[in-house]
Amino acid sequence: MAAKLAVKVACMLVVCMVVAAPSAEAAITCGSMVAKLSSCLNYVSGKVSGSPPTTCCSAIKSINSVATTTPDRQAACKCLKQMAGSYSGVNMGLVSGLPNKCGVNIGYPISTSVDCAKVH
Repeated sequence: MAAKLAVKVACMLVVCMVVAAPSAEAAITCGSMVAKLSSCLNYVSGKVSGSPPTTCCSAIKSINSVATTTPDRQAACKCLKQMAGSYSGVNMGLVSGLPNKCGVNIGYPISTSVDCAKVH
């Protein structure tokens, strides 16, 4: 089971590196986001009940604090959008509610339909 998770994370790293490559001016990379947010997978998959793990919330807060410019926020949005649509078995209600559960306002919804070009 851990091996499957590692393979999924590795695949997402590759996908996100390809997606984020055109955003060279952004200080945040999708690969670093995937690595940080891997601690959220059990929660958004419904395998852990209650509140998101502290490590998950720390990752969201860290990403939010680094994404200070419009290109950074758009890169983060694109990565989160890609991640949201890439994992099977993920509860999108839990995914979209993560920032609020962690006490963070990222300024846009985490969903597969968000228009990241409109994020400022």
